[in-house]
Amino acid sequence: MTKKIVFTGGGSAGHVTPNLALIDHLKKDWDIHYIGSKTGIEKDLVEAQNINYYGISSGKLRRYFDLKNFKDPFKVLGGVMQAYFIIKKIKPTVIFSKGGFVSVPVVIAGWLNRIPVYIHESDITPGLANRIAMKFASKLFVTFEEAANHFPKEKVVHTGAPIRDKLLSGRKQVGLEFLGFKSSKPVLLMMGGSLGAKKINDVLRSSLNDLLKKFQVVHLCGKGHLAPEMEGLEGYRQFEYLNEELPDVLAASTIILSRAGSNAIFEFLALKKPMILIPLPLRSSRGDQILNAKSFKQKGFCEILDDDTLSEDQLIKTIEKVYHDRYEYIDRMNAAPNTTNGIEKILKLITK
Repeated sequence: MTKKIVFTGGGSAGHVTPNLALIDHLKKDWDIHYIGSKTGIEKDLVEAQNINYYGISSGKLRRYFDLKNFKDPFKVLGGVMQAYFIIKKIKPTVIFSKGGFVSVPVVIAGWLNRIPVYIHESDITPGLANRIAMKFASKLFVTFEEAANHFPKEKVVHTGAPIRDKLLSGRKQVGLEFLGFKSSKPVLLMMGGSLGAKKINDVLRSSLNDLLKKFQVVHLCGKGHLAPEMEGLEGYRQFEYLNEELPDVLAASTIILSRAGSNAIFEFLALKKPMILIPLPLRSSRGDQILNAKSFKQKGFCEILDDDTLSEDQLIKTIEKVYHDRYEYIDRMNAAPNTTNGIEKILKLITK
């Protein structure tokens, strides 16, 4: 009898890519299905992998007043009903949720169908979707050990992050050739996320005159944030995002400047890349990235800069410090517990 699994999670790439990392390992032996929103980023990412995809109605879970808050609960209820009948038809062995608002109706529908539901939380504190969904879960997997304090003890298991295999097989020389960079000069990689990080983009670009004296800079600036006037600047390459080339570019990078999303920073940790983290500020987040960054700082893996007070001088000095002390950061990363076997632990628990 073929084992079947339903994945869910969406709203951002961070709620999808860990699922795809697990799916790569399950393709041979499992019949895989994915339930997500009708138009979210997860639809394109999942369908590109030729996986059975089902779109359902999903209302957004907001922490602020909005007139849509009055009608979105009905969308969630509609999504529960749609997911219920999809799951009843598939009859999966297990459901795996990575969070995001679309996952709530799927988790509830799985529970109603008496299917074991496993949830993975990337951050130290659970998002609103997982706070609701955890009541219906059989097990809760967490990336940060500190996250266990926010879940029922009898359900929580510390697994670490599911790291994509292909990220661990990047080739430095291939990355340098793709970028047109020299091997004799260090590479600074700036990643602002799929939507970009305008403040960091602006400060980085205004610092380039100084930075390019010591570094080559590859800048993943987000969709719609390219600066055409900077094309052709020696030692500087900019892209909205990278996909197939990313593992090689990561391998070619000496240090990384980034937001502090959990999936990304654990990938940098697995690759032993010293980091400067600029977490999303409270005005535009629930503070999860601030906690993620503080945890890494306490362990000696990174330095932190404040988005609100970020300046050219501060950015340049911190980049130079992290580069100068890069081997100390790498030594602390090497001494940390194994950070690349999150997939192995999760798969063992699922297949058990």
